[in-house]
Amino acid sequence: MPATAEIRYTVMDFAALDGWAKDDHAAAFTVFRNTCRDMKSPDWSSLCRLADDDPNPRTFFELFFRPVMIEDGQDALFTGYFEPELDGSLRRSARYRYPVYAMPPEARVSRPWLTRREILTGDAMAGRGLEIAWVDDPVELFFLQIQGSGRIRLPGGRMIRVGYSGSNGHEYRSVGAELIRRGTYQPHQVSAEVIKNWVRRNPTLGQELLYHSPSYVFFREVSEVPSDRGPLGAMNRSITTMRSVAVDPTFVPLGAPVWVEKDGENPLRRLMIAQDTGSAIKGSQRADVFFGTGDKAGREAGRLRDPGRMMVLMPIQRAYALLPESAI
Repeated sequence: MPATAEIRYTVMDFAALDGWAKDDHAAAFTVFRNTCRDMKSPDWSSLCRLADDDPNPRTFFELFFRPVMIEDGQDALFTGYFEPELDGSLRRSARYRYPVYAMPPEARVSRPWLTRREILTGDAMAGRGLEIAWVDDPVELFFLQIQGSGRIRLPGGRMIRVGYSGSNGHEYRSVGAELIRRGTYQPHQVSAEVIKNWVRRNPTLGQELLYHSPSYVFFREVSEVPSDRGPLGAMNRSITTMRSVAVDPTFVPLGAPVWVEKDGENPLRRLMIAQDTGSAIKGSQRADVFFGTGDKAGREAGRLRDPGRMMVLMPIQRAYALLPESAI
């Protein structure tokens, strides 16, 4: 845990979870089993073996886990993400001229490496064959990097899928927050679509706005993942629409069930599984909900920016071990 943060743990009863009894625990249980085999700690491994015995899902969670509220002093924030679809080609042309890059070896060693501006305006990537594909829209490519995975539709109709391979090591800076700082928009007006449209209306200023974030994401092709399954998350397994969530693994173990109580215009009460991460997901009460693939999912994900609270379901002994002795 970060040494500068004062972390507070509260072990809760399932009765205190708003909407717990009404959720589809079987759906969450299926998603949990997809990645629990990859959790190596002995207590998690034991629970995964018990899950193979096909128990009643709600009973399984209530019997072997306890909800833990983890607070680091920051307000809870829920956002959404999705798997975008871009138009592209395996060859560069007048239309398809924006490269989707694989990660150069030196970027893994030198941290941080070149900035976004340096990568896109310099010659560090030239002539190395690192282009996985070429796409027709630099704005969509920028947001592909924010999402971390996506599909590229080739001219003949075939799809290839790309997933996160690594980054240049620079912190992501929000271009939406920068537009707010400049007074271009008010906070309630900003969404992914608003940002995209502004950049397209203002191509020169828009390019500079995208350079505001020095972070740059590299990809790898993951077309072996069937098209009817979700993209690969941080656990290298397909994630599931509205049941997978990206978290900060500093606080939440990847693979752990998390109970989400998202407030706002469309409240959400649901058991999800922490199967992904993101460069902008920092904090114990910070989560990104996976909305699925395509434009509709993107519009829904882009509108989400709501408060609430999140509890992590921990194995019982692990849950109580987090408490100070005076609280036990």
